[in-house]
Amino acid sequence: MRIGDAAAAANTTPRALRFYEQRGLLPPPVRTASGQRVYGPDTIARVRVIRDLLALGLTVEDLRGCGDRLRLLAENPSLPCARAREDSPGVAVRRLAALDAEIARLTELRDRLADRALGGRSLGDPALTEG
Repeated sequence: MRIGDAAAAANTTPRALRFYEQRGLLPPPVRTASGQRVYGPDTIARVRVIRDLLALGLTVEDLRGCGDRLRLLAENPSLPCARAREDSPGVAVRRLAALDAEIARLTELRDRLADRALGGRSLGDPALTEG
């Protein structure tokens, strides 16, 4: 299928498909005699995996590091995102650690703002909503 149809099937845009190809997340597609890209169902499945992982907070650079696994995840979506190498944590583990650190930072920020703005009272305190 041509790029517009492939993009629609994967719920994305032709521009995104070209971007994924440029970044190495997709293999170069077959081209027609006139140079138009032609995509198959395997590529559509891979784009869906890419979009799902990006929506989960992984970055394009994260995905570039595990490009070989994208095909496997497209073939078997229930496959766990295991480590690429035994001596280093996988991309998902590193992203989870980064999210945990950001949650802790935001929780601390929220607590400090609440102390300052509410003076030890909770948001549910009726005195805050009266008047």
